[in-house]
Amino acid sequence: MLQPIGSHTRYIQSVLKGTAREDGAATPDYVKRSWVRCLSQYHLDPQSQREPFVLPREERLARKEANLELVSFADAEMAHLYHQLAGSGYSIILTDHDGVLLDYYGDLSFRNAAFRTGLVLGAVWSEEHGGTNGMGTCLIERAPLIIHRDQHFFSRNTGLTCCAAPIFDYRGELVAVLDASGESDRAQQHTLVLVNMSAQMIENRLFLNKFRDGFVVRFHSRPELVGTWGEGIIALDAAGTIAALDRNALFQLGCKGAGELIGAPLERVFNISLSALLGRSQKKSFHALPIYETRHGGRFFAVAQAPQSKRLQAGKQQPTPDEERGAPSISRSVLDELDLGDPVMGRNIQAAKRLESRDVPLLLAGESGTGKEFFARALHSASERADKPFVAVNCGSLPEMLMQNELFGRGGSGPGDNDRGRIAQANGGMLFLDDVGDLPLELQAQLLHVIEERELMPHGSEPAVKVDVRLVCAIRGNLQEKVRRGEFREDLFYRLQGLVLPLPPLRERQDKSALIRHIFAQEVAATPSVTLSEDLVEALCAHSWPGNIRQLRNVLRGMIAMRTSDRLDIGNLPSDYGIGVPVAETQTREASPETQSLNPLEKAERAALLREIDLHHGNISRVASKLGIGRNTLYRKMRRLGIAFPSRQSSARR
Repeated sequence: MLQPIGSHTRYIQSVLKGTAREDGAATPDYVKRSWVRCLSQYHLDPQSQREPFVLPREERLARKEANLELVSFADAEMAHLYHQLAGSGYSIILTDHDGVLLDYYGDLSFRNAAFRTGLVLGAVWSEEHGGTNGMGTCLIERAPLIIHRDQHFFSRNTGLTCCAAPIFDYRGELVAVLDASGESDRAQQHTLVLVNMSAQMIENRLFLNKFRDGFVVRFHSRPELVGTWGEGIIALDAAGTIAALDRNALFQLGCKGAGELIGAPLERVFNISLSALLGRSQKKSFHALPIYETRHGGRFFAVAQAPQSKRLQAGKQQPTPDEERGAPSISRSVLDELDLGDPVMGRNIQAAKRLESRDVPLLLAGESGTGKEFFARALHSASERADKPFVAVNCGSLPEMLMQNELFGRGGSGPGDNDRGRIAQANGGMLFLDDVGDLPLELQAQLLHVIEERELMPHGSEPAVKVDVRLVCAIRGNLQEKVRRGEFREDLFYRLQGLVLPLPPLRERQDKSALIRHIFAQEVAATPSVTLSEDLVEALCAHSWPGNIRQLRNVLRGMIAMRTSDRLDIGNLPSDYGIGVPVAETQTREASPETQSLNPLEKAERAALLREIDLHHGNISRVASKLGIGRNTLYRKMRRLGIAFPSRQSSARR
């Protein structure tokens, strides 16, 4: 329950004294310990309205430089976590071991302005400066935790819920905290689980990168979990002796500390030598192999990997087609990796490559989830500005005043004065403005000034600040229509549309099969033994994907996480994602656009095929067998005739 203004101090004291009502009785012990520290050790006032402490600019830059590896490995997981929590109002935050904010991900749609002032690079969220909060208290407790609403020490933050998890290095030292903070009415235990999983994945990536030049054994008691966040990892040196174990490895082996096994051969742990496990892993295409723990005989599944340098050399042993012809190898651009065979995307990529290093504004048009920000990031990585910042802002996520601060910086005399907003942060690099059509008219004028004059006009009497940014914008609807309605400045519209690239929706792409395989390969990069069946690829291709690439990626992640074997097939399709539509629904679509072009013979074939599918309750294998054709042939026929793949949920009801 939120406490009335001015009563938060009395509430904290009543909980600590044991005189609070039922709400106070449920307060976790770690929160009470934190409150005691805030009162007696840090001498903080719960009613304090001072802004969060922000490090000076030079120290902020030094912190970021010292944690570049951490930030780079955390970025993908933070993005993944943010999309998992999309729509729940959470922002994803990363701090270092002192609680200094290094990076955040999200649209910052907090209504709680007091908390938002601390979401700037260099803000310090240790308990000493931020009171009881997810990040600072996690640093002390060294364990995943939730700080829910009035459990925060400062009253200004009692509208928030923070879910935080620690990140440790290979020595077991706490190096960072990952946090999801938002204005949730309830303490979200499942959110904490997701945060902890993402934190563990970052920890795993740091561990594997640290020992990339050594041998690595990855294991778990369940084969499908090798390569996931819960796997145990053992690093071995060139002599084959154990150099380090991560936290999961120690837990699964029942060891109190890494010192018990450091310097020992792998045979001290498992009933197999490193060389034997390496050989078997290679022969089995790096599928997890059954092995046994030597001390207690417990069964595990493991895969061994050689040092990264040796893996790269092995990969280079096969000559490329260019090398076989004696032709010089042409390095592929990051943008080229997006070209999987769709003609529209191919034209977009070639056009974007011609503008890689030119200061021409780019306008990306497409439905939500078509990969506009991903395209912009690829363009940035392929440009001469790749070593400079990439800053993304959602223009429709905040009220006008907050968006003013977000883009152009805050005024006043608070500690964040040196932070002049996201445009200044993008100086030298690329600024990506998503949903630019939602930018308020007053801010459109300011953005136009930045584009034309290449300068920011700060608050007050401070001099203008020169900025150099490459601008890429994205829209979902028709921006010209907004210009006609007077909702978007015509002069800004013409400045933004230096080059307009339409990103096709997934349902219209001609490279769906290749794209599905490409995204799947990215998601199972740490577990290369997981594969897709051809009929599953066909089924995924047959779906219309209203959520586009974002929805496809989430479906693949769900199937990978919930798999019971390393071979994914149609049986792994999650019914709650709505893959396909019930057969009964397809019978009502005779007048749909995809069937209007069918000739009478094709319409008759479609009707007959629908009856067969309905007769066999949507079981495609049985229908194919009845018709005497292969499943892939049947899938192609269904697509040609405009028949959607029947959902598992529908089939189960019959």
